[in-house]
Amino acid sequence: MTNAARTSGRISRRGHGGGPAPYDFRKPIKLSREHVRTLQIAFETYARSCGTLLTTRLRAVSNVALASIEQLNYDEYVASLNNPTVLAVVVLDPLPGSALMEVSTSAAMTAIDHMLGGPGGPQPERPLTEVEMPLLRGLLERMLGELRYGFETLVDIHPKLKDIEYNAQFLRAHQPGDACVIASFDVKIGAEETSHTICLPFNTILPVLSRTETVVLSEAERAAKDMALRNLTAGLSSAPLDVAVRFQPIRMRTDDIVDLRPGDVVPLGHPTSQPLEVTVNETVFAHAVPGNQGARLACLVVPAPKESSPKESGRP
Repeated sequence: MTNAARTSGRISRRGHGGGPAPYDFRKPIKLSREHVRTLQIAFETYARSCGTLLTTRLRAVSNVALASIEQLNYDEYVASLNNPTVLAVVVLDPLPGSALMEVSTSAAMTAIDHMLGGPGGPQPERPLTEVEMPLLRGLLERMLGELRYGFETLVDIHPKLKDIEYNAQFLRAHQPGDACVIASFDVKIGAEETSHTICLPFNTILPVLSRTETVVLSEAERAAKDMALRNLTAGLSSAPLDVAVRFQPIRMRTDDIVDLRPGDVVPLGHPTSQPLEVTVNETVFAHAVPGNQGARLACLVVPAPKESSPKESGRP
């Protein structure tokens, strides 16, 4: 699989390029920066341990590096895959749903050739034989063990290999429009450079990421945070606000407003037994009755008036 096939909507771990990123309004749910960083740590841990696994298992110097993390619809992910390719359906107990682990056929054939004592190198793209399939399943199960190790700080999962397919078009693990998180890896086995992807359902991984948003702060960071909160509270407490005491508003015709002259009487319709409204920015937060304090007008804050309840029917 070429890297050019998965460039749309990519969230790169290296942050290359400072241009604008496309935004699809049909998919408003996006991974936050904190979620991407959390996934990067998990997948980078998996990549390092997986590289060590391949080196010892295949007896060839191997390296696995996280290339990107991106969010795609399932049909977009399937369209980006080569045909044929090795697609492993994985159950992530106790999480719901199924994940996909994709390994290019060249990587699978190269790994099998090394396990059988071969030198590696270019390999034919063909379905695996009955002798080769158990070798591949054993390798994939070991890789799933490393995936569990990478995610153990987030959630205790027990990945289990379920099925293996070669054509992604025939595999309907999810609905076409389902959002998925795709982790892409650059794999090097000996002199051969190949690719590897992991597809996680968005609805499966999002609750896990939401539970891990709490950040442990040091004593100095906690003290700085508390000081900032106190300063913010003190600043807001001393901020001046325009407060108004008003009668209930009324509606008037435009020509009546234009014809108003000094001495005209405007009926307000405000009951004399009802207190006035105390407002800030058109929001009523208290009630008061008018009065005076010395030579100045003033108001006395009173409890809010009780709403009159309708008479209960059927009672004497």
